[in-house]
Amino acid sequence: MESPLHHFEVHTIIPIHIGGLDLSINNAIVAMWVGLAIVAGAFMLVVSRGVNPVPGKLQSVLEVALEFIRSMVYEFIGEEEGKKYVPFIATLFLFILACNLIGLVPGSYTITSQVAVTGAIAVGIFIMTLVIGFGKHGMHFFGILVPPGIPKIMIPLMIPIEIISMLARPISLAVRLFANMTAGHTVLAVLFGLAMTGPLWLGWLPFSFTIVINGLEIAIAFIQAYIFTTLTCVYIGDVIKLH
Repeated sequence: MESPLHHFEVHTIIPIHIGGLDLSINNAIVAMWVGLAIVAGAFMLVVSRGVNPVPGKLQSVLEVALEFIRSMVYEFIGEEEGKKYVPFIATLFLFILACNLIGLVPGSYTITSQVAVTGAIAVGIFIMTLVIGFGKHGMHFFGILVPPGIPKIMIPLMIPIEIISMLARPISLAVRLFANMTAGHTVLAVLFGLAMTGPLWLGWLPFSFTIVINGLEIAIAFIQAYIFTTLTCVYIGDVIKLH
């Protein structure tokens, strides 16, 4: 049976080498482009047609998604401060969701199963929260390392703990998304491989499980996009409110 991890292998499609840099186009990059194209194309299609008083199917789906994301942003960041972050959070949610769902198409690639990708996004968000915090509070931003109401004698102990907690945030974001996408697709690959290589009279059993797991993977794709963006909102809200 073929290795269940073959789905996560990166294969070069168009080799491009400039100097010592490898700028080759591979299946992972194509999957990312497709995800970006789906998100951008959906919004451009709605904008080009205009916002109708009686929305069509696509506009209705996008309106529901944006209203859901807006309410999430306002809940964790606040309405006044959160308005400026709605476009970013909406783009982040839809991009991760699109990449998660693209990976369920046979022969495609799950870009969110690469810890380098999820890690880059998570580190970018972490740096953004630091910029927001220092931009809004200046040097008072270091107050986030001292929880309110803590006895002064405990401050030297709490500051290192809070620093470790903050540094763990991008690791938690990256690993959670990467691990869930990798685990689910590996299980699907194993079950499908058993269905194809096992006896015909037993093949229906693992194949039926692949259908169930595939439905579960669709739900996980939405849940992981939601969790990633929710935690992003929480982290932004923390640096704005300093708690």
